[in-house]
Amino acid sequence: MVWFQGIHPRLKDIFSADSGERGGIQGGVSAEAQWRAALGTVEEWLLTEPTGGLCLAGPAPIFHNPALTQAVFTPGAWRHFLPLPGAEDLTSPGAWEIPLLPQDPLAQEQFCLIAAPQFKLLLLLSETEAGESQFDFTFDPEAIQSAWLSLRSRLLLLQAPQLAPLEELWQTLTPPAPDYRLVTRFCQALLNHLPPPTPKPAPSLDVELLRALTHEIRTPLTSIRTLTRLLLRRADLSPEAQKRVQAIDQECTEQIDRMELIFRAAELQDRRLSQTGVTLGDTALDQVFKASIPRWRRQAQRHRVDLQVELPASLPQVISDSILLDQVLTGLIEKFVRRLSGGGQIRLCVSAAGPRLKVRFHTQSSDQLNPLKALGALLMFQPETGSLCLNWDVTKNLFQTLGGKLTVRRRSPQEEELTIYLPLGKPSMETPLS
Repeated sequence: MVWFQGIHPRLKDIFSADSGERGGIQGGVSAEAQWRAALGTVEEWLLTEPTGGLCLAGPAPIFHNPALTQAVFTPGAWRHFLPLPGAEDLTSPGAWEIPLLPQDPLAQEQFCLIAAPQFKLLLLLSETEAGESQFDFTFDPEAIQSAWLSLRSRLLLLQAPQLAPLEELWQTLTPPAPDYRLVTRFCQALLNHLPPPTPKPAPSLDVELLRALTHEIRTPLTSIRTLTRLLLRRADLSPEAQKRVQAIDQECTEQIDRMELIFRAAELQDRRLSQTGVTLGDTALDQVFKASIPRWRRQAQRHRVDLQVELPASLPQVISDSILLDQVLTGLIEKFVRRLSGGGQIRLCVSAAGPRLKVRFHTQSSDQLNPLKALGALLMFQPETGSLCLNWDVTKNLFQTLGGKLTVRRRSPQEEELTIYLPLGKPSMETPLS
């Protein structure tokens, strides 16, 4: 940006520099709310000024009263930008639209530069490097002069006829250096314009308990898994020892994943924590199965359970979340194998069902299924194995969150059938599911 040489291309660069006094309200109030409160304060002040003032804004008009804004710097103004006779008349109704050149970074900021007989002020709503909104304001004369020169350079580059009258008015408005009482009054008025804070609901007792529980369980298991993976790198480890260490590693991984799923389900189940969302999109189910089925087979074999999988030659994409879907399916497999730990069979079949994909699990136990007992509103407890799992209501809610539907049918004391319906995604280049 050669034409910005010596000038801040973005107004937030002014605040990045050592520009002395600057402001911004913290304490959990959003930057957008601070920006709106500051605009409301400034509009009230300008309406009380007997001789008015000058306001330059962008990239759109910002005040309810349009007469308060003289010029708006906007990327959509090229079709309106004509040097018409009389354009230099400051009494013309409406704000002038000053076009911004393509790729001008100023278009990504919301700003308001005010010059009035009693004060000069810059308000800015921009983004941090992390992409979060940030509100700043300053009464500092040097920072404000830098902002004016940055805007003036754009007017000069365009040979805008509005430059002369705007510059003349800017020079005539020479308020005294800002007094601390003025800044204090502005901050107090800004606070008065802020909306009442919305109390953040506390997590439910179940979520708090599970947060502590998952931490207490995952921390030692993660340490053990780290040690096992260090052992597996040793060349002098005997085949028998390697087999046992791999079993320990797998058990730790399964328990860590299970606790992560339980805690995630608890967060999603708690309606007051609705900010914890799931992003759905096209998901390659064949990749999910390809990565997970070998792991499920090993898990079933350890519990003397036979896992049979019947998949079509190709699978369409479904609308879901691949990570959470894999976690939930793995949780189901674990629930099945632990209930069938006396011996049994799991049969997984996938087929088409209109606009949805049907994933069916059929379990057959050699004996009666291990009983489950309720433990709170989220979990079930298996007395025979000592394991925890999500109850069926929570599991159904998880699949609803994933865009699908779950049905469970108990055919006999030894037999269950579970069916998952997932919405189809975009057609792939593969042969469609028959």
